Amino acid sequence: MPKIFEYLGINIMFYSNEHEPIHVHGKYQGYESKAEFIIVDGKILEVNIKEVKGKRPLPRKELKEFQSFIEAFKNDIVQKWVDYFVYHKSVTCIKIEGKVK
Repeated sequence: MPKIFEYLGINIMFYSNEHEPIHVHGKYQGYESKAEFIIVDGKILEVNIKEVKGKRPLPRKELKEFQSFIEAFKNDIVQKWVDYFVYHKSVTCIKIEGKVK
């Protein structure tokens, strides 16, 4: 379960046995939501934030930060997905300390 980013206490990660569509999980103190990427012709058209079955969704404040982060780093996230699941490269966690805008 590679953690790819840490942002304001939210761990952004893949599970090792993931499936398409490309998505990441945001985990924070026992809460979890996910962001699914809709990609057409190599372009990210949309990002949908969804609940994870059996998990409590991120609290409002963290959910807003998760959405902001995903929007700012969506291309990096997709690239890490491709590197990990397609090219079988290892990915490293990047800690983002300041708020994204």
